[in-house]
Amino acid sequence: MPLQTMMPMTRWSIVVLLILGLWAPARSLAADQVPVPLAERARGAERVVVGRVASVTPEWQVNQFGDRLIVSVVRVTVSETLKGAATPTVDVEVEGGTIGTLTLHVSDSLAFSPGDRATFFVKRNPRGRFVPHLRGQGLLKLDAANRVPGSSLTLDRIRREVAAGRGR
Repeated sequence: MPLQTMMPMTRWSIVVLLILGLWAPARSLAADQVPVPLAERARGAERVVVGRVASVTPEWQVNQFGDRLIVSVVRVTVSETLKGAATPTVDVEVEGGTIGTLTLHVSDSLAFSPGDRATFFVKRNPRGRFVPHLRGQGLLKLDAANRVPGSSLTLDRIRREVAAGRGR
């Protein structure tokens, strides 16, 4: 039966079902983006370091699903270790980057440039290399005033929350 000849109530039912069908997946995706408290991030991370990006080297990698991605190896000169083994540098693999004229932007992550300062919550991936714990939530850039841009979060508060996470 054509849509125009359906009863008005049936047409509204179809419209409502279509809207719900589009809304529900978007809502579940948004639920995945709920910020995890800093103390919990610290508990789940193997290391938490503060440092300055010394270099960014993009490379092609294949992830666990067989997808070919650009991954940037971010070499961090560590100025402070808040959790885990202290080392002078740490390499963190961050999805996204540019190789030639091809750029991969990852919506839940940050792009880094040499000179950027940040706090890195990291864990090892199955290949033994460091990656951000909780993806983009494991990366907190810092400005010159030791604040996370666009928020009221400071490095001092990050230090306190990481210490609280270690203590539990």
